Amino acid sequence: MSGDKKTLAITGATGFVGGHLLNLAVKSGFHIRALTRRAQDDRPGVTWIKGALDNPSGLANICDGADVVIHIAGVVNAPTRTEFEAGNVNGTLAVVEAAKNAGIPRFIHVSSLAATLPDLSIYGDTKAKAEKIVAASGLDWTIIRPPWVYGPGDTDTLDMFKTAKWGFVPLPPDADGKLSAIHVDDLSRALLAAVPKHEDMTAQIFEVDDGQPGGWTQSAFAKAIGLAMGRRVKPVAIPRGVMNVAAFADRLVRRGKAKLTQDRVSYFCHDDWTIDPQKRLPEHIWTPRIGSKEGLEETAKWYRRNDWV
Repeated sequence: MSGDKKTLAITGATGFVGGHLLNLAVKSGFHIRALTRRAQDDRPGVTWIKGALDNPSGLANICDGADVVIHIAGVVNAPTRTEFEAGNVNGTLAVVEAAKNAGIPRFIHVSSLAATLPDLSIYGDTKAKAEKIVAASGLDWTIIRPPWVYGPGDTDTLDMFKTAKWGFVPLPPDADGKLSAIHVDDLSRALLAAVPKHEDMTAQIFEVDDGQPGGWTQSAFAKAIGLAMGRRVKPVAIPRGVMNVAAFADRLVRRGKAKLTQDRVSYFCHDDWTIDPQKRLPEHIWTPRIGSKEGLEETAKWYRRNDWV
């Protein structure tokens, strides 16, 4: 490890985005102090710290000796507002306080495009509240808002790849609605690019995507998933009422592991989830490398290799 490389305190390192960031950070020579609820295999460059967002001693431990905090952990899906608030609001406040107590000046927070429209979902509302906590922290902060994140190991996009095998992909009511997307490895690169102190990144919120001009339509993205699976697919727009029934059924079957919830129905049915081009990271700091067509093909290959589809 290079002597000038920093030590990163990472929450959420055992999750989808955090796991990819962890791998890239280790390859880049950073030392990592990572929070985990369960025992993890030893690996060079990583110090696993037992704890959680509601465990002050664990948060104090990951911050001990770190130069920068990258806060990824949070609640994406939950049955109640209380659980969203606990993970996204209280959890963020706890990590901010731990960073301040440890004297760590630099704080990178992973938010979501959902925070731009907090009235649409509890998830978006709690992510917006978390942003306000970070902005009021007095730290040298940068907030990154990713859109739809996909890639190897992603369980949220998996169902779309599975249905594509059968020649269709279910979509929200407005199949011409728009979205932005980003490969998880490009998002990880963006987060590491934010680690050094940049005057034009302090106290700033940025939005990142794959560089697709104007984003994708829902139907075009569904067809791209089909092509990645080697199939011509029919995008099928699902009425909101049917989605509500499906969410109820998913809750009955998968209970706390349900992927489609009432809160997600509200989020999915919005017709424009594209990033604001004016909020992109400066090109001299980061640009995307993985176009979504290429990235979806890679993801499909990973799913096949691991018998997920």
